[in-house]
Amino acid sequence: MAMTGEQHLVFWRRALRVARSEIAALTALLIIAFGVMTFVEIADDMTEADGQAFDQMVLNWMQPTPGEMRGPWWMHEAAADLTSLGGISVLTLFALIAFSFLLIQRKRLSAVLLVVGLLGGVALSEGLKVVFERARPPAVYQAVETLNASFPSGHTLLSTVFYLTLGVMLTRAFAQKRFKAFVLVCAMLIALLVGLTRIYLGAHWASDVLAGWSVGAAWAMTLWLVAYAVERHQSAAHARLQDEPGD
Repeated sequence: MAMTGEQHLVFWRRALRVARSEIAALTALLIIAFGVMTFVEIADDMTEADGQAFDQMVLNWMQPTPGEMRGPWWMHEAAADLTSLGGISVLTLFALIAFSFLLIQRKRLSAVLLVVGLLGGVALSEGLKVVFERARPPAVYQAVETLNASFPSGHTLLSTVFYLTLGVMLTRAFAQKRFKAFVLVCAMLIALLVGLTRIYLGAHWASDVLAGWSVGAAWAMTLWLVAYAVERHQSAAHARLQDEPGD
């Protein structure tokens, strides 16, 4: 029996919707693979002469004279303020606010995964620091207080995990594409700024920050894939732990 014009239209709409979903999942998988491979490469290079020379070159450019950062005084103040966006206290506060917002929006799955993502990011950060035990840049370069090992940058990793995960989850709360794009751009911008300030303030080597971005992006995309798979399964089963459609 031949399909009518309306049936053809419905078919192609469904096919396009499936294609978009699968492309998104494939993109997430590629980001995860690229992030992991990049981290492995950076971890290998940082112990070699070329990698160490690169780190020192970037640090010397940021601070031509040790302890004296490039730029005017207000840039130093701005960097110190912005870097706190990757601190565990600030992230915990933002996580509580975002968790409450997602629950109000009836995005229960996203709310749970946001918390899991942040806790998992902390575990990844601290675990990798223990494994590599890399020393920080010399104290004379450090404009902020530091506590533990240098590789990878915890501020960078956690800010990438949290803001990217939050951005992806919040896109599910908005129907308009322009809002989705705006949220994702803001998330990536914050993660980028936090990482750059860690180098600028002498708290980390450049490779520490690159590694933090790599692991953070891979973990954030892993969470998105989990959300995607769980939501598809639970929607079919009419389970309670799922995101309800936005208004």
